[in-house]
Amino acid sequence: MLLIVDDEKPTRDGLRSALEGHYDVWVAEDAKAAMTLLEEENFQVLLTDFRLPQEDGMALIRRAKSLARPPVCILMTAYGSEELAVEAMKKGGADDYIAKGRLQIDELEMRISRILRQQDLEVENVTLKQQLDRKFGLENITAESPAMKEVLDTVRQVAPTRATVLLLGESGTGKELLARAIHRLSPRAAQPMVSVHCAALAPTLLESELFGHEKGAFTGAHEKRIGRFEQAQGGTLFLDEIGEIDATLQVKLLRFLGERTFERVGSNKTLTADVRLITATNRALEAEVKAGKFREDLFFRLRVVEIVLPPLRERPEDIPLLAKLFLREFATENNKAVNDFTPECLESLMNYHWPGNVRELRTAVEHAVVLARVDRLSVRDLPTTLRAAAAVPPARWLARPDLTVADAEKELIERALKEGRGNRTLAAAKLGMSRRTLHRKLHAYHLEGF
Repeated sequence: MLLIVDDEKPTRDGLRSALEGHYDVWVAEDAKAAMTLLEEENFQVLLTDFRLPQEDGMALIRRAKSLARPPVCILMTAYGSEELAVEAMKKGGADDYIAKGRLQIDELEMRISRILRQQDLEVENVTLKQQLDRKFGLENITAESPAMKEVLDTVRQVAPTRATVLLLGESGTGKELLARAIHRLSPRAAQPMVSVHCAALAPTLLESELFGHEKGAFTGAHEKRIGRFEQAQGGTLFLDEIGEIDATLQVKLLRFLGERTFERVGSNKTLTADVRLITATNRALEAEVKAGKFREDLFFRLRVVEIVLPPLRERPEDIPLLAKLFLREFATENNKAVNDFTPECLESLMNYHWPGNVRELRTAVEHAVVLARVDRLSVRDLPTTLRAAAAVPPARWLARPDLTVADAEKELIERALKEGRGNRTLAAAKLGMSRRTLHRKLHAYHLEGF
């Protein structure tokens, strides 16, 4: 719907005739009549003359913009001065300005269409932000265990600050999801979050990826490239697998953390970036420092706040909640009428040791939902490794307070081998690991003769 406001009847009727083929066009002769219509109907566009009786077009636009659902506002005037245009756009709240004396219907239609497209994009951006908040906010990180509740409390405390955060945990525990939650809860949420997986690139390529390079800086550098630090300006840079970076890059990263400055590869020009750094690793960085593989000064710079994500096997209370969260997600995504687990299926999920942590659980539930035949997931819907593990009775002996993780794993391997009568392929399947991993663990626990 489009509202035309002009005190000259020929102008009102002419514009209505020209635009009514594309819009539901209404007209008003003054600001008072226009506001009555704007308050009663949901107009997309307000096209108003500047010169109106009693109240001018700019005042009308200001009132229109105060509505709960304000229209796109275009100001027309016979006084085509740049000063008036600036005042209308910046102070009056107008979305566009057009000189009446040079008014072309084609141009007007083009401007209206452009502004409406821009408005649609803004709505899409708000919707996308809301979706990101739901996907990466803390409400999507389900926790019942005391360990994870403590992690989430720490996230809430650290997110509003500028502190550098180091996330530690096994692969698949959700370090990147937690990093995104920190970003979404921070004052930088409206700015970009840029992620780099350090282990995926060779050291020379990683330096260029992070800091950028100038044209001709090295073979194949055919044009200048902006690095991830510049891309994340004002926002957050997440460096996953930080333990993989080499000594040269460690020095450059240390300098950035100290001075917030860097140079592109092949350039002597010093640049600055306002970037919050969050890093993550599944390595024991303190051990890497003692072994001389990671700089101690960089380690301390990175772990201003250290958050350790416990593996899923150490927080079994979270498994049912996470599984049901993933069930809802994948049932909706795949249009499947699946809404629950059988008790046996849920018990199987609880008894499994989840070497791949939350990532593996998510994949397992997706697999089960896709293959589900009825409205409840059963053991037969689970991946092969979980179905095999379901045959192993619950290991209640794992609750012994004097039992270490290594002892528990060793006893679990022995139990699987005994029940499989020494068949290592079957034992590996029951344990949810490859034969190669099983052989390695047999050697580590001196069980080769089993």
